[in-house]
This record gives sequence, structure tokens and C-alpha cells, in this order.
Amino acid sequence: MDGRAVVLNELAQGIRPLAQGLGWFEDLADAERFEVLRDLAAFCIQARATSDDGPESIRRAGIRPTHTPAVLVTRGRLAEQLAKIINLPQDEQVKAFRLLVALLGVADDRRRLRFCAGGCGHAWHHLRTGVRTETATP
Repeated sequence: MDGRAVVLNELAQGIRPLAQGLGWFEDLADAERFEVLRDLAAFCIQARATSDDGPESIRRAGIRPTHTPAVLVTRGRLAEQLAKIINLPQDEQVKAFRLLVALLGVADDRRRLRFCAGGCGHAWHHLRTGVRTETATP
């Protein structure tokens, strides 16, 4: 797992404070911000996120349900909506980042309970213990 993946998973799991992640994200160049949002969207799909995760993700992200990323995440066909979210204009990117971190957290919590409760080899599920991870700092 590369450093960016570690940071994003730590944010989604609440290991790293969201405020720290927001500062890191806001300091990135536009192209890097897009890459981060793209990576988050891919991680959400990998974690089997669904549109039903939208309301809880919106709550965790601390954004209003009327914000564009929030509206999109609850519309169904999540893969299509994620593509729209990662391509939102720059003034929507911080809200998109907050939402996708939360969406990953919701989906990964469910996946961990259903499929990994007895243990697993997913490096991102061992970040708290430090097993099989790299040190990453934003």
C-alpha cells in the first residue's frame, strides 16, 4: 500500500483526524486533488459502497444533504455518480473529499464486520496495529 492509500484509509477509519486530512488535501495541486478523489472513489467501489450508504456518509462528512456531492451519492448507480463527484468543479472538491472519505468509512465498516471479522490479510484493516503498513505523512 502506498503512502496516499495509507493516509486515505487512516482518515476513513478515524485513525487520522479529518482536519489533518483536509489540510493535506487543500494543499495539493489540482491534478493531485483529482487523483486523490479518483483513488477514494475506487476504494469505495472496492469496499462495496452502495447508494444506501449515502445518508450515513453525508452525516459523517458533516455536509448538507443539498450539497452537490451529497445529492449525487444518493441517486443510485453509484459508479456513475462517483465519476460525476470526482469531476466536480474545484469549489466542490473539499465537500467531495469529505464525503468520499466518509463513504469509504461506512462501506469499509460494513465489509469488515461481514467478511473480515474473523481476520483477514487486507493491509488497510491492520493500520491500527501497524502490521504490513508503511509510514505515511500528509
